[in-house]
Amino acid sequence: MSRTTPPRPFDVTALFPRLAPLARTATRLHPRPGSPSPHDSSVGGPLLWPAGEPWPHCPEPHPWEQVEAAFDLAEERADRGIPARTPHQDPEAHEAAEPAPDDLAGAGLPGPGGPIAMLPVAQLHARDVPRLRPPGRAGADLLQVLWCPFDHPATAHPRTALFWRSAAEVADVLDAPPEPPAVEYPGYLPQPCLLAPEEVVEYPHFMELDEELRRELADWSRWQAAAPDASYADAPQDLYVSALSVSPGWKAGGWSRWGLTDPVPRACAVCGTAMDPLLTVASTEWNSGSRSWAPEGEQARDPLPPGVPPANYTRIDLARGYDLQLHVCPVSADHPHLELIQ
Repeated sequence: MSRTTPPRPFDVTALFPRLAPLARTATRLHPRPGSPSPHDSSVGGPLLWPAGEPWPHCPEPHPWEQVEAAFDLAEERADRGIPARTPHQDPEAHEAAEPAPDDLAGAGLPGPGGPIAMLPVAQLHARDVPRLRPPGRAGADLLQVLWCPFDHPATAHPRTALFWRSAAEVADVLDAPPEPPAVEYPGYLPQPCLLAPEEVVEYPHFMELDEELRRELADWSRWQAAAPDASYADAPQDLYVSALSVSPGWKAGGWSRWGLTDPVPRACAVCGTAMDPLLTVASTEWNSGSRSWAPEGEQARDPLPPGVPPANYTRIDLARGYDLQLHVCPVSADHPHLELIQ
């Protein structure tokens, strides 16, 4: 089902022409609960993963006490009505009262401090997000994002892994990948969702603009030709931030969001090149400050279960409602990506 962002209140570049060359296209993904297959673009769905390729595991330490205090994956799925999946098991394995740590790790379960199988977060086909092309990978038309569903000492969010591949080269699909036994928080288990990609135009966040443009946007008299809501008279830049610059929710590309912190440098750790926004993993599709971006009739069309925050279709909750933005180097897809909570 297609979804369309309502037109912006007015053309902001007509009032502030210096914004025009800063325009970027973002693809809003509009995830909504569904039953994706490995061949679909999705959030939290099964991946088109080659049967002969090892499944990603997080190599960081995972103490027993951290896993034992976490939420059981199967129970969390059952509570949400998500169909159970059968993780990969070694066909030659035999039952034992006390499985060895190596056996546990092979099934996606952690040994003492051992690796944990990662969870699928998103799968994006270039046919659905045409601008999604990695540098130096001419044949790659599929992005797969996974994460470890546990926090680590250096981060207060799941650690992600990115994989680019050619969808046509995946002949035999891994139908029962390893899985972790638990997730540290329920918000680290994505609800399976299908996508309805839509391209929109974005402009930089107010804090990323040069000083002159910020002064112009903060001058109420510059806005009068558009007859804006008078409630913004004391801080007209807030209208720009909430309704005219960066779209909310899950998206590919576009501009970075800010708010938790001021903008920080995003330079590639290998070559020093400025990194580009790749994917925003959002806790909600919009909030009270960005409601103008919600497709018309959205709440009535896609009601959520009682107790679920508005527009939290993926059921993801990062850092108490923030977003995880993944940035990549435009020079090489082999250079490490950057994770940013905002």
